[in-house]
Amino acid sequence: MLTVGRTPDGRDVRQISLRGGGLTATVLTYGATLQSLRCDGHSHSLILGSPDFSAYLADMHHFGAIVGPVANRVAGGRFELDGITYRLDRNENAQNTLHGGSAGFHTRVWEVVDHGPAHCTLTITQADGLGGFPGDLQVSARYSLEDDHALRIDISGQAKAVALFNPAFHGYWNLDGSRDLSGHRLKIAANSYLPLDANLIPAGSPQPVQDTPFDYRFPRPPDPALDHNFCVAPRRGSLREVAQVTTSGHRLALETTEPGLQVYAAGQTTSGDWPGHDGIPYGCNAGIALEPQLWPNAPNRPDFPSARIEAGQQIVQTSRFRFALGAG
Repeated sequence: MLTVGRTPDGRDVRQISLRGGGLTATVLTYGATLQSLRCDGHSHSLILGSPDFSAYLADMHHFGAIVGPVANRVAGGRFELDGITYRLDRNENAQNTLHGGSAGFHTRVWEVVDHGPAHCTLTITQADGLGGFPGDLQVSARYSLEDDHALRIDISGQAKAVALFNPAFHGYWNLDGSRDLSGHRLKIAANSYLPLDANLIPAGSPQPVQDTPFDYRFPRPPDPALDHNFCVAPRRGSLREVAQVTTSGHRLALETTEPGLQVYAAGQTTSGDWPGHDGIPYGCNAGIALEPQLWPNAPNRPDFPSARIEAGQQIVQTSRFRFALGAG
């Protein structure tokens, strides 16, 4: 492992290198962040990121990170659990809590507890009250490069007390190294999605995708304004394929255990002044985030799949990103 930087409070950040299954990857201990992922025979990274760690302290703070303890948005930065009202860090426009708030998983330096040629496991403890969230969680994230050109991500949480647990991997994909997603096509195995209000909070119940701009049951270009949850299952279950991204002979297939897939086409996201891989600055729509998770604002929606985790319970979220790349 290499030391590649230091956080503002003086913690060393290390870089882990992995190789296996025709893939190479680098992972940062800051945010358990997948910094790069490359396929043999292709020079470009399949995931957006930067060789400069400082970028992850600035505009690229969610790029490739594990976010939580509750990914996506919690409306009003508050929820009720067992009769107690919890008030969270409202880090999005002083209204909502986004991706665990300003002390979320993506801001933490994780400990490496296992590291082999093609895998690594990192852990953190989510203390009771951090960011306003209840409970005491032991969290781990394991990255594995598997033989079928697949990246597997297992995120687990074990609770000492009743808590909330809905993490997500927040990587942005671009399969051909182009400046935007104009040549990409998206397919999602979902018959329904969640409409949003003006604050990007789910409004009402799931609605059919048929005859709407959110029908991706057949491949088509992703709408640059996408930032929506697709209801791919009613509850967490076994691994199944939920989405594909294709372009110019390249394909990414996503399998997950989760009932929701947040799709964000990075319409409001750039790398700012920070260079990405190969010195390329990322503009809007430079990559697409496919975030397996529960449905947004679940702590305030008893009709949604629950983010509750009981004392002594362990929950594991698994996703596999499988690649088939054509000639370089």
